[in-house]
This record gives sequence, structure tokens and C-alpha cells, in this order.
Amino acid sequence: MATTANNPSMTLTIAGSEATGGAGAQADLKTFQELGTFGIAALTCIVAFNPRDSWNHRFTPVDQQVIADQIEAIFATYSTDQLNTVKLGMMGSPATIATVSAALASRSPRHVVLDPVLICKGQEPGHALDTDNALKEELLPRATFVTPNHFETEQLSGRRVSSVDQLQAAAEEIHRISGAAVLAKGGVRLQGPDAVDVFVGEEGTEILSAPKVGEHAVSGAGCSLAAAVAAELAKGTAPLEAARRAKEFVSAGIAQRVAGNTPFDALWQGGLR
Repeated sequence: MATTANNPSMTLTIAGSEATGGAGAQADLKTFQELGTFGIAALTCIVAFNPRDSWNHRFTPVDQQVIADQIEAIFATYSTDQLNTVKLGMMGSPATIATVSAALASRSPRHVVLDPVLICKGQEPGHALDTDNALKEELLPRATFVTPNHFETEQLSGRRVSSVDQLQAAAEEIHRISGAAVLAKGGVRLQGPDAVDVFVGEEGTEILSAPKVGEHAVSGAGCSLAAAVAAELAKGTAPLEAARRAKEFVSAGIAQRVAGNTPFDALWQGGLR
């Protein structure tokens, strides 16, 4: 029997590897698969938790030429007509941000979903600040959709966030600055029984809430949320509906989280099954 080529929606993550599978490119690829897209990954760094040092990150950057080579191979294989959605995760250094920014500039994918990872535990503070500034200057302007957590929302907006109203005001400010759709995550950081996120985009503003499952953050929730948004956008879903579906996906994954020896649990990407 002759075979014919399939044409699934395609999603690329440019992110770090997280060895335990709870977060990073591993979580992104599992999310892409669960939501029906063809997942592709280019690695920017290798992160390994250190069980002898309070489970902080051991961070190893990928060589810049290797990052560029991965992206070159990917876009030589699939045109931007096929692969028009990119999710950005942990970069780890200003050099990596410059490499990825240049790669995006020359390909101009339709959707760029930025999970603005501003802090990597274990990084030297001055280096982390340089990375944060480079991300704001080089990647935020290229993003079409941004998914900051509570801390990142405060940093990107320059506003304090301790209530839903303040979260909405901060999300609106990030939208104004970047022009991107924004899904600002209050999560477990805000008081109250619900995990509240705020969407701001061309379709308007909407508060998304779901009952909290525990009072502690779950590894991989932010990665999976951004990856779910990317998968939905790649399939043609409008940004607001993509945010709603991503929230549902992550809420189900948190409810069925996976426990190990770490002091935090990991999201299960198969929670909606």
C-alpha cells in the first residue's frame, strides 16, 4: 500500500532541557503531542537539579553555533508555511538571546509565544540581570503572545501585583509595551481560593480562574501553559480561546501532578485524557 505524507500543525520549542521531564523542552514536546501538533525542539541549555544543593539548577549552556545549527536544520526541513509557530522558553544568557533573536528575524514565524523565563536558580545574579535585560530588549518585541508568571509580570510591567485588579493592570501594561497578547499568571501567588490568570489582547480582556489545587507551584506549569497556547495557535485557534484551552490543560495537569523526591511536584501533561 502506498503511503502519503501527513500535514499536521507544527510547533517548535526553543528552550532548555530539564532532565527529570517535568519542565523545559521535555514538557513542551509532551504538551505538543497531547494537543495534536508535530513537536520539534532546539535546545538552548541543559538544566539538571542538584539534589545535594536544595534542588537548585545546575546550568550548562549549549554552544551558540550548535543552537544556530539546530534552528538552521529545522527551518531547512520545514518552511515557515509549514512551521509558523515558535515557543520560546529558557534562554539562559544574552548570547543565546541574540542568537535566537537573529534566527527569528530571518524567518519571521507568524506566532512567537514567549515564556519569559527571567530567573534560573543557581545563576550568578549579575549574569541573570543581563539576561533579563536582553530578553526584554530583544525577544519581547518579537513576541506575539507572552505568558509571564507573577514575578515576571511585575518585572515586565514595572508594577506591583498583589490583587487581580493589579494583575490586570500589569497585563494591560505589558500588552501596551509589546503589542503582544498577554496571559499573566497569578496562579497560587494571589490570595483566594482560585488560581487566577488575566488575558489581554486584541480580543479584549478576560479573567480566567480555576480552583487552586494546593498552595504550592508545580514544576512545568508555566512551560506547559505556553506550549499549550502555541499548539492551539498553530491549529488556528484565536488567542483568547487558546488561552482558555491552555488554562484548562494546565489545571487538569496540576490536578494529576506527579510526585518524586523533589520538594515540588511536576505537572502531568496527560491530565485531560
